Amino acid sequence: MTAPIISAELLDVRRRKAEVLVLDATVELAPAKHDGDHTSSTGLAGWEREHIPGSRHADLLHLLSDPAAPFHFAVPSPSALVAALSSLGVRDGVPVVTYDRNGGLWAARLWYLLDWLGVEASVLDGGFAAWQSAGLPVSAGPAGAPVDAGPLTVRERDGRWVGKEDLAAWMAGEKDATVVCALNPEAYAGEVPTRYSRRGHIPGSGNLPARSLTGADGLFLPAEELRAALGGLAEDPAPVWVYCGGGISATVVALALAAVGRGDVAIYDGSLEEWSADPSLPLELGRGG
Repeated sequence: MTAPIISAELLDVRRRKAEVLVLDATVELAPAKHDGDHTSSTGLAGWEREHIPGSRHADLLHLLSDPAAPFHFAVPSPSALVAALSSLGVRDGVPVVTYDRNGGLWAARLWYLLDWLGVEASVLDGGFAAWQSAGLPVSAGPAGAPVDAGPLTVRERDGRWVGKEDLAAWMAGEKDATVVCALNPEAYAGEVPTRYSRRGHIPGSGNLPARSLTGADGLFLPAEELRAALGGLAEDPAPVWVYCGGGISATVVALALAAVGRGDVAIYDGSLEEWSADPSLPLELGRGG
């Protein structure tokens, strides 16, 4: 299996040889101006303005989420996800590279969905900004004709998702896990407005901000620095469960752990959007963890 993070230069070589399918996973999610402010839109318009040649836009907000779920960006059933991915050209024998235009969070989310189904996938290191910085070509315009869906064999990986019942059982001491919140320290502590109904973090969970795993240039830290930034999670004997606000930033931590050799991380998909909506579930303020 290839490394889950790929450089812009290597992606350019591979896409020129038609060895990969490139998907832009960008979603436009505005910072919350007040508690409960969840304003988002697809990144399709931005993709049409400029994108990696040959790429397609993958709509995480609608196409690749479960519209019936009570929270945003919920993972669809495997069958629904396979149908959506097939419509984008994902098929057996063709690795996928994901990218986005705003920090890599969305690319990591799409990578996680693909990896869960056993599809060979990687994330463009530094995203579209790195592609542009490397002076590589850019295209514009709407998507072309629909692709012919090829066969897509699913090899679903067990243990990749946990729910609020699992977290409640962990809090009660009935399950063993190391639980980490991937939000920034201010959001973890409840010091800033949240998109959800209540501020704070799940009591007992630690804080590992997704943004702490990349440098100022948006590239992931070098391997040894990345392992150090992960704070021992790669070697932790307990199951590692990661959450955030809506199951997006958490996938960056999962991607970083996969890059250093740990591929069994589970995501709490509903994250704080689901957790905070249930008044019976506790939230804790402050940075103590």
